[in-house]
Amino acid sequence: MGHDHGMTPSHRARECLAIAACFLRLGLTSFGGPVAHLEVFRREFVQRRAWLDARAYGDLVALCQILPGPASSQVGMALGLLRQGYPGALAAWAGFTLPSAIAMAALALWLAAPGARVPPGVLQGLMVAAVAVVAHAVWGMAGAYAPDARRRFWAVLVAAVALGWSHAWMQPVLIALSAGFGHITLRHGAPPPAVHPLPLRVGRRAGWVGLGLFAAGLGVLPLLAQGAPGGWWPVVDAFYRIGALIFGGGHVVLPLIQAEVVGPGWIDAATFLAGYGAVQAMPGPLLTIASYVGAALAPPLGGWPGAAVALAAIYAPAFLILVGTLPGWTRWRQYPALRPLLDGVHAGVVGLLAAALVHAGRSAIDGPASAVGAAAALMLLLTGRVPAWALAGLCAAAGWVLGAG
Repeated sequence: MGHDHGMTPSHRARECLAIAACFLRLGLTSFGGPVAHLEVFRREFVQRRAWLDARAYGDLVALCQILPGPASSQVGMALGLLRQGYPGALAAWAGFTLPSAIAMAALALWLAAPGARVPPGVLQGLMVAAVAVVAHAVWGMAGAYAPDARRRFWAVLVAAVALGWSHAWMQPVLIALSAGFGHITLRHGAPPPAVHPLPLRVGRRAGWVGLGLFAAGLGVLPLLAQGAPGGWWPVVDAFYRIGALIFGGGHVVLPLIQAEVVGPGWIDAATFLAGYGAVQAMPGPLLTIASYVGAALAPPLGGWPGAAVALAAIYAPAFLILVGTLPGWTRWRQYPALRPLLDGVHAGVVGLLAAALVHAGRSAIDGPASAVGAAAALMLLLTGRVPAWALAGLCAAAGWVLGAG
């Protein structure tokens, strides 16, 4: 589970390259958005590689659901951070994020050419595949973190509330209520098993620095943006603020970005909606739509520099607040009295993921044909013989054929 503190620099470099290669493979093949990513990480790093145990992984997921920012990307950064410190976090983030970010920026530049368009039906087919992948992921997470009737009931209740009140701030409220549910209903019975400490290389001082920088960005960047309204600072400020204040996953993030960039006229609605559909069909994190929007900005902004600036700005707060909270979290999770609370949070997270599945279904299922396609795709995944990336290719091809017809 841990790593060797006596590693030589060359050893560390090889380990970071291995982390980057592993996350690159996942970044190229992990369709379905953050819900699916969390299950992919669980299978890869808990079951296959045994970097940490299931309880520790569930605790990381719970923390990243509580924090603002993209939960699956933060979990990936945390896994790299635990493995090889800051270089490991960067390697994990880059491997998982850059394939989609580069593809989205390239799509924005290509769509700017006269007559360019995405083939009909391809995005619809990919979104249908994403629904199946997310459903498969929710099933796996439910089995791991809502193993009994009480927790399954609570997960269903959380999902219903999240669907009924979809405000972004509802997620942390439901997480807090889930902790209360755990405290009331899960603290009796056998004492919880011992919790293994997480091998974290971030100290308390670094944590306070991370929180200070996170807050400074929220306070200073708006002033810089006001002082240079036509330059890069408004772009940095807008994307940093989005990254710092989002809760609730992609279905909340994407409309928020739309309000920030289409409202002021940075890009037009049609351009944004093309990227909105494309990013939901991409492997990797949904927040890479920032690179699409950055690349699509009008000159002298935009292009590859715009993509890089927007992407860095939207992810910076997620990393800073993760560094700021992990030192305390790794200590608190070892207290036996907190175990029932965290187990309740695990069940609440399953409910939030189920609500995200319903949101994905609403955007992708537009009739009987797509519903049947999503059900067939899920059946293929349940056989265990068809990987998600192959399923995405099949669905894209089917969508193209049906769309062209």
